[in-house]
Amino acid sequence: MAHVIFETGGKQYRVTEGDEIYIEKLDAEEGAKVKFDKVLAVLSEDGAKIGSPLVKGATVTAKVVKSGKQKKIIVYKMKRRKGYRRKQGHRQPYTKLVVEKVAVRASKPKAEKVEAEKAE
Repeated sequence: MAHVIFETGGKQYRVTEGDEIYIEKLDAEEGAKVKFDKVLAVLSEDGAKIGSPLVKGATVTAKVVKSGKQKKIIVYKMKRRKGYRRKQGHRQPYTKLVVEKVAVRASKPKAEKVEAEKAE
């Protein structure tokens, strides 16, 4: 089973097929399929493919399960002895995804290897 590291929303996620992840909110309907092509690395039993900066031909396909907001957090700022107090709430929006497919297209052999095989 291949692990893939991809980037979206300024963050990096390590996933495999079947994983459920929470990411920054996307503009996608529930049940829609989303494709990520900013794959940074593919880790499998055969070895690791590290992109420079991206792995060519690698994609992650996921299905949108739901979108919502996380639990409220309280942001409280205070400076002692100055009478400065600010209380603010925040709910971060998110999108829940289920990773359906991790596709890595086989890379073509380099021209040098092909020429070497023809010479033999």
